[in-house]
Amino acid sequence: MSVQVLAAKMAEVELKDVPGKELTPESPLTPKTDDKGIVENEPKATSATTPTMEPIVKTGDTSPGFLTPNTKMPQASAMKRTDPQQNGGEAFVNRDGTVAEAPRLKKIQFADQKQEFNKRPTKIGRRSLSRSISQSSTDSYGSAASYTDSSDDETSPRDKQQKNSKGNGDFCIKNIKQADFGRREIEIAEQEMPALMALRKRAQGEKPLAGAKVVGCTHITAQTAVLMETLTALGAQCRWAACNIYSTQNEVAAALAEGGFSVFAWKGESEDDFWWCIDRCVNLEGWQPNMILDDGGDLTHWIYKKYPNMFKKIKGIVEESVTGVHRLYQLSKAGKLCVPAMNVNDSVTKQKFDNLYCCRESILDGLKRTTDVMFGGKQVVVCGYGEVGKGCCAALKAMGSIVYVTEIDPICALQACMDGFRLVKLNEVIRQVDIVITCTGNKNVVVREYLDRMKNGCIVCNMGHSNTEIDVASLRTPELTWERVRSQVDHVIWPDGKRIVLLAEGRLLNLSCSTVPTFVLSITATTQALALIELYNAPEGRYKQDVYLLPKKMDEYVASLHLPTFDAHLTELSDEQAKYLGLNKNGPFKPNYYR
Repeated sequence: MSVQVLAAKMAEVELKDVPGKELTPESPLTPKTDDKGIVENEPKATSATTPTMEPIVKTGDTSPGFLTPNTKMPQASAMKRTDPQQNGGEAFVNRDGTVAEAPRLKKIQFADQKQEFNKRPTKIGRRSLSRSISQSSTDSYGSAASYTDSSDDETSPRDKQQKNSKGNGDFCIKNIKQADFGRREIEIAEQEMPALMALRKRAQGEKPLAGAKVVGCTHITAQTAVLMETLTALGAQCRWAACNIYSTQNEVAAALAEGGFSVFAWKGESEDDFWWCIDRCVNLEGWQPNMILDDGGDLTHWIYKKYPNMFKKIKGIVEESVTGVHRLYQLSKAGKLCVPAMNVNDSVTKQKFDNLYCCRESILDGLKRTTDVMFGGKQVVVCGYGEVGKGCCAALKAMGSIVYVTEIDPICALQACMDGFRLVKLNEVIRQVDIVITCTGNKNVVVREYLDRMKNGCIVCNMGHSNTEIDVASLRTPELTWERVRSQVDHVIWPDGKRIVLLAEGRLLNLSCSTVPTFVLSITATTQALALIELYNAPEGRYKQDVYLLPKKMDEYVASLHLPTFDAHLTELSDEQAKYLGLNKNGPFKPNYYR
């Protein structure tokens, strides 16, 4: 006879003569409910003397017993016995042969659970939730709390009057209420930007930028905020706009505005907003910039076009992108460059670190956040094998992608071949590839002819600074349908149903759709800060109206500021070794032409 059957029969015998005990509110067996909706069904003992219990376990129950040998139980005579099978089939037999019911576990009751589950969110709640979900994979930070005020999304910042806690309103951003979120992001970035923080600590006593009025047009991110605050600590006044309509981190812009900076930028600007923000930075009564920090050349172009007289007081331009540098060289060649300019893009610390290592990590981040694509086995064509292209190809190859490269320069083409990539013309592979990535700095690299021939579902994106590499304008025709999938992701659908996936409307993928590694941006930002200091403090005549590279001594200084992060120890030349190489023991160790 099984243990359960024996227990049941014993219960019937023992409980036949036990009078039913009515449960009253005062009864120790009455379930008690606290204010949290937890019902206590465990009966209390009616006697201080409790016999030792031996558990009877259900057949097939392999779970460990939940009672210890010293667990106190109520006497069987004080209980109103029910069928053990209806209570989980567990009972305890006293040594005197009586049967006691096992205590029941506490259960949580959800009041009106069905009704609560069926409640639908309000219209505003749905919109906020939808926005939070759709943007979580593309926005630059993951806190959904920053998007709870959906009413802000309906109003252009240009139509709002905002002031910070000090009553200052000389800014135009998305929402000043996001300042606390932005401040936390800036504090995180500071931990990964050791060189800028070291520069701030070493030079703030000297104030090498005292009197400098810097107008900037770069990506407004947490890393840029650390740069701006460093420039201010060194004595400069700053006014800032964004160089890309999609790359601004709204919460960081809010933190800067709260900190007293004149910032004019928000994520998702229109083309008209973009130029309006630049104009607001430059055109302020009683304030004239004397230094320009540009990324892409748009700020320099706007001042040259609208306010050419400002160049009379401007001491220099610092430019960090290949597109902007190209424009500067064009102005210089035409004899129209009015002030000295520093080419940061071609400095060693920018080319060999930011362009290479930054893109090597951020290309995967941008593609994953926007498309959730798996890279293994995918056929990818990367247009351009400069430092950006090298970084992209290395990352994709490491993930198992089949990578093709297009290139116009025989030297870079040979490098691609030696690195194991197949060099092709774009028209040779355009029908078969799954992903097309441009990183040339040129225009019309991917034209409508190629877009028409792409396979269904092909992903098209750009890793160059400018949005001219992909001929997006040719896709805005009546026969093609644009379908927004999520933020920065569009389907462009052909009449036959074929569609391509266009990211960020052809703009810079990593800063539009994801973020970039902070540490490598510390290298670039420190280079920019030193270039500003150099141009601002240079004696008259040192730099003429031309484009210059950052001196190698400064390049090496920037690199040395980052070495302590890795607990790295440089080897020093002996006097004999330095003499043999014809070098100064303290550098520079490379000639100025070294790239």
